[in-house]
Parts: sequence; structure tokens; C-alpha cells
Amino acid sequence: MDPFSDPQAVARYADGPPRMVPGFAGLQRMATILLAERAPNEARVLVLGAGGGLELKAFAEAQPHWSFDGVDPSAEMLGLAQRTLGDLSARTRLHRGLIDVAPEGPFDAASCILTLHFIESGERLRTLREIRRRLKPGAPFVAAHFSIPKDDGGLDLWLSRYAAFAVASGIEPAQARNARAGLAQRLPILAPEEDEALLRQAGFGGVSLFYAGFAFRGWVAYA
Repeated sequence: MDPFSDPQAVARYADGPPRMVPGFAGLQRMATILLAERAPNEARVLVLGAGGGLELKAFAEAQPHWSFDGVDPSAEMLGLAQRTLGDLSARTRLHRGLIDVAPEGPFDAASCILTLHFIESGERLRTLREIRRRLKPGAPFVAAHFSIPKDDGGLDLWLSRYAAFAVASGIEPAQARNARAGLAQRLPILAPEEDEALLRQAGFGGVSLFYAGFAFRGWVAYA
């Protein structure tokens, strides 16, 4: 079963990113700061991959006048986002589906955290173009996901470090090994230079790396 459709897996989801993504809380804070650099006080923000609600909650708590449109294909994960947000959900509209269900905007900012690595390269480029099309000129976009160098042994080495970090954070070793093996088989992980090239092909400028945590990278770019 797809873990994002499995009620038991969804119920445990919020425990995962802080233990498996190095500096996860810092990543959220940095993303908020980068969006706020150019977004107005009452910004309308598009969040792609909003299931679970972790970044929605972080953004909403840090910026009490922002409003949000969150998009995710999983009904179960959107339900978790609703519960995670609690009273903050009054400033959020949730949409089930892929980028095509997102409102046209124009938005003042957008984010896509721990999501693009699930999408094949061609569809990833289309997704980025659709995000870009919904943004106001000069609006910031923050993305972070698996992005691993493809030099000899690079994928295996960095996924091993990812698994070691998970174990050091309290994940059972067998679970971490299974996650590592599954990632290598299932995810269309790109190299950092490929990720940056897609952002530029999608029409974004000012592409800058702001985060690197073992197997993960994060960029800020502008419409």
C-alpha cells in the first residue's frame, strides 16, 4: 500500500521528517525567511506537497498574516494537515490533486518541500513551470528534496549516510535499511546540477543553493 494512503503510516508521518531529514526544523525556518524576504506582509502562498501540514504550520505560525493554498494528491495526508493546523486552518485552503488543481493565483510566494523527488524529470519540469506560471513576477520559490551527486558511488554513499543519520536519530536500523533500499529503487532522484537546470528551464532566475543535508538539497529561486 502507498504509505501516503495507509492510515497507520499517515498517523506516524509527523515523526519521520525531523528524524530523517538533517536540520529539518532549521530548513523550515530558512524557507520561511527566504519567502518573507520578498513576500508582502499579507502574502498569499502556494504550498505544493502540503500533506501532513508541517511546513504549512511552520509558515503560518511565523507569519500570522499570510494565507495559504496547499496541494497534495493524498486525501489522508490532507486530513492530517487539517488536524496539524488546528485553528491555523482558517487561513488555509487545501486542494486534493497535483499542481493542476492549484488556483491560478497569482501567488506572492511558493514552496515545495520533500516532494519533487517523487516526480519523474519530465513531469517535474512541467510541475515547476506550472508553479512559476502561478507566481507574481519576482516572487520567491523554495524547493528542497533528495538531490544526490551521480559520480561513481555517489548515490550509494549518500543514501548510506542518510540511513546512518536516521539510525542516529532513533529509527530502527532495519527500518532505515529498508528505507534506503526503497529510495534507490523507487525515487527518480536527480543530481544537484540537474535540479538547478530544471529550475532555470522552468523560467526561474536567481537560483541559489541554501541548504544541504547529506542526501538533501534546497534552493531558492525567483519567478
